Amino acid sequence: MVTEGPRRLHPGTIALRIVSGAPQQIAGLVALAAATSRSGVWPMIGIVSVLIVGAALFAWIRWRAFTYTIGDGELVIADGVLNRKRRSIPFDRIQDVSIDQKLLARPFGLARVRVETGGGEADEAKLDSVTLAEAARLRAILRGAVPQTGPTDAGPREPARDIVFAMSPGRVLTMGLFGFSLVWVGVLFAGLNQVGDLIGWNWVDVRDWAGVARREAIAWATPLFAAMAAVVALLVGAISGVLRTLLVEHGFRLEREGDRLRRVRGLATRTEIALSLRRVQLALIERGMVSGRLGWAGLRLQTLGGSDDVGGRQSVAPFAREAEIAQVLAAAGYAPFDPLPLRPVAFGHVVRTGIVRGGVPLIAVTVAAFFVPLAGLALLLVPIPVVLAILARRRHRYAIVGDTLQVMRGVLAKQVWIVPLARIQAVSVRRSPLQRLLGLATVHVDTAGAKGMGRPNVVDVAVEDADRLSAALLR
Repeated sequence: MVTEGPRRLHPGTIALRIVSGAPQQIAGLVALAAATSRSGVWPMIGIVSVLIVGAALFAWIRWRAFTYTIGDGELVIADGVLNRKRRSIPFDRIQDVSIDQKLLARPFGLARVRVETGGGEADEAKLDSVTLAEAARLRAILRGAVPQTGPTDAGPREPARDIVFAMSPGRVLTMGLFGFSLVWVGVLFAGLNQVGDLIGWNWVDVRDWAGVARREAIAWATPLFAAMAAVVALLVGAISGVLRTLLVEHGFRLEREGDRLRRVRGLATRTEIALSLRRVQLALIERGMVSGRLGWAGLRLQTLGGSDDVGGRQSVAPFAREAEIAQVLAAAGYAPFDPLPLRPVAFGHVVRTGIVRGGVPLIAVTVAAFFVPLAGLALLLVPIPVVLAILARRRHRYAIVGDTLQVMRGVLAKQVWIVPLARIQAVSVRRSPLQRLLGLATVHVDTAGAKGMGRPNVVDVAVEDADRLSAALLR
């Protein structure tokens, strides 16, 4: 039995769609204006007005065609103008309902509701956009936090939330400083170059502005300008890192809500997502090259679908201390990382890594030295891969601790995986030709929802150890 009639999205959705799609239409409008400029201003204004009215009419038709209904144990969504589609999502398939607010929607109090099910990695349904009150009501009903007794204006009764981890503005600023990037420096100079082309400014002419004192100016200004350019590049890189981090991590808050972890963050786009602890497959602790040595680390949880991250992981503590990482792990039901029981991989890891990373450069430099003797100086750099191989073996450790597999890897930037044995889906032992020659093997560990690189594999262990480890992981 349907408990309430069909509902539509908020009427403000029409304006939001028109405004959000405007940047994509600017190029077309400019080209159209250029094509009709010979006919006069009024025909051009008329054509542009017709296009704007047409876009608004189409947005209104789309808004009218989209409805959602809370049925008896299901969410029914009807959509489509010419081809009508109707989807029914049973409540028991819904894993969670997330709410986010884009920059344009926040001043109007609107939000997007995303319904996530256990059957795929993408959102099953999106309601873009409804009021915040309606979003909270839908989330409570779809998650079963309130009884399904028809339309009601009463506030939803949701489980109490306990803050597990939060980042202050100072913490976000510090994280941004470690996110230094020179990408925007290149963007800035590319933009200046384009502006210079538009206004007819030639960079070569800058040297001529000195006039008679050109040679003297270059003599003292070149080192000064080089230093100033380096300072500007560093400032732009630092500011870009801070701004990027501020837009994403502002107001970061992680809360425990029943059997879920709920994360809220974002300045431009405010997002609120929930992670069902039943769907968490592993924990990944990451330490940066510089920040890690200063006691900072990040924690991500790999989930069974529902993540926009290329690795299927959600950040739950992007910039935290060791004690805070342990606190979040405990809230997720994971034991803290313990490096003491971990054992290193085989010494053959040094040999194989040294051959792979240092052998090819050594051959290339040796051949080049026959033709260009000065190229032989590059042989001084050959020991670097060997040193890195030795350090890689010292950092790459593993062990079964309790009911989890813990793997540590990385020289400059370090990674630690904590994988419950119950979450491991498949284990395979693989050997490359070089590994067979050295008596080594790699144990590949797969979990549900794993994507991309960065797996908790144990690389270069003795064949006997690999067989014992694989058997223990699948016990």
